[in-house]
Amino acid sequence: MTTIELTDGNFESTIKDNQIVLVDFWATWCGPCRQFAPIFEESAKKYPDIVHGKLDTEAAGRTAAAAGITAIPTLMAFRNGVLVFNQAGALPAAALEEVVDTVKNLDMDEVRKDLTGKGDQPTQAS
Repeated sequence: MTTIELTDGNFESTIKDNQIVLVDFWATWCGPCRQFAPIFEESAKKYPDIVHGKLDTEAAGRTAAAAGITAIPTLMAFRNGVLVFNQAGALPAAALEEVVDTVKNLDMDEVRKDLTGKGDQPTQAS
């Protein structure tokens, strides 16, 4: 599978309608973004079961702003509509593969507990 272009119009539905989505926030003028692009493309080919989306921060500024993008490239990973990874900077191929493997193996019940603050709570001694 190749990467898909994400826009202000399809970003939310893509995140909601797919189990795992990796998003590369980039811009044409960004050198590190251009260096990361072939690594991201290779990941899309290697993991066709995962949506790999590219969002041009210049063309989709509203979504980039809503996502809090302050540096590019930024990689975000969503699983079941939940943001589970967010890091600025171009990743080498091995690091991107590690992100993919980690996201695929997440226990989403535990992630949801952590998000709602209902995870393991320390008990007070009597």
